[in-house]
Amino acid sequence: MQAEASILKLNASIEVWPLADAFVISRGAKTEARVVVATVSDGTHSGRGECVPYARYDETVEGIAAAIAAAQVSDSRFVLHATLPHGAARNAIDCALWDLEAKRTGRSAAQLAGLDALARVETCYTLSLGTPESMAAKASSVPHLKLLKLKLGGAGDADRMLAVRHARPDARLVADANEAWTIEMLAPFLKAAATAGVELIEQPLPAGADAALAGIPHLVPVCADESVHTSRDLPQLRDRYDAVNIKLDKAGGLTEALAMAHAAKAAGFRIMAGSMVGTSLAAAPAVLLAQQADWADLDGPLLLARDREHGLLIINGWIDPPSPALWG
Repeated sequence: MQAEASILKLNASIEVWPLADAFVISRGAKTEARVVVATVSDGTHSGRGECVPYARYDETVEGIAAAIAAAQVSDSRFVLHATLPHGAARNAIDCALWDLEAKRTGRSAAQLAGLDALARVETCYTLSLGTPESMAAKASSVPHLKLLKLKLGGAGDADRMLAVRHARPDARLVADANEAWTIEMLAPFLKAAATAGVELIEQPLPAGADAALAGIPHLVPVCADESVHTSRDLPQLRDRYDAVNIKLDKAGGLTEALAMAHAAKAAGFRIMAGSMVGTSLAAAPAVLLAQQADWADLDGPLLLARDREHGLLIINGWIDPPSPALWG
C-alpha cells in the first residue's frame, strides 16, 4: 500500500541573469535570462528547480511565479502531474521534488531514475542569428567548441549555413529555424543544409503548418521542437519528423521528459535534449535526459555573463554530471 503523500512548503522567486552577448533568434532578441526558481521543503530538507517561462506560449515570469506559489504540492511527482498542466511551472516544481527526494534519501537523482552512473555529455553551443559574416566570425572565435547550433531566420539561411561551414570545417553543425521557413524555402534550404554538412534541422516550418514535411525527401534529418511538448504529441509526428527536441520546460518536468524519451525511442525518433537559456540549475536535470539523447543542447550556462554557485563544470563543450550541491 502506497504511503500517503505529505504536503510541502513551496515558494517561488524570480531571478535575472545577464547574458554575455545578446541572444538572437527569429522571434526576437534578449540580453538577460529571467528565470523562476521553485523551492520545496518538508521542514528538514529542501529541493530546488528552475524554469524559464516560454513567451512563445504566453508564459511570463510573473505568471509562472504566481502559479507556483499558488500550487498545493505534495511529495508525489505523480500527483503533481495529475493536477498541473505541462509547462514551466510544473517543470520547476517537478525538478525541485526530484532534488528534495535525493536529499531526503541520500541517493542521487540519477539513481532514483534508475540510471547508471552519469556520463559527461557534449552540448551544442548556440550561434545567435546574424549575418553570414557575423555568424562565421563567432564560430571562428570558439575553436575549442566542436558542436555548434546555428539560429536561422528564413531569407539568407543558405548563406549562413555555408559561411559557418567554411569558417569551421572541423565542427559538427546543427541548425534551428524556429518556425521561420516557408514551404517554398523548405527544399532549397534542406539541400543547402546537406551541402554544408548540417546534421539536423530543427522546426523549419511553423507548428501546426508542418504537414508538408511528410511529402518531401529529408536530405537532412528534421527535428520537431515547437511541434512537440509531451508524449501525447508523438503519434501525429511520425511521418513529418525524424527527431524530437525534448525540453523540460515544455514537457513539464524531468518525470515526463524521461517518459517521453522512452516513448520517442520506441516510436523510432532520435532525441535532442534541449533547454531554454537559464542557469546550471535549469540545465542540471536535463543532463539525466541527455544520457539517452543523440544531441544535447544545454548551453545556457555558457551564454551567461556569470552562472550560479556550484554551476555545472563545462570544459570544451563537455558537461560533467551536476554536483549534489547544485541539484540532485
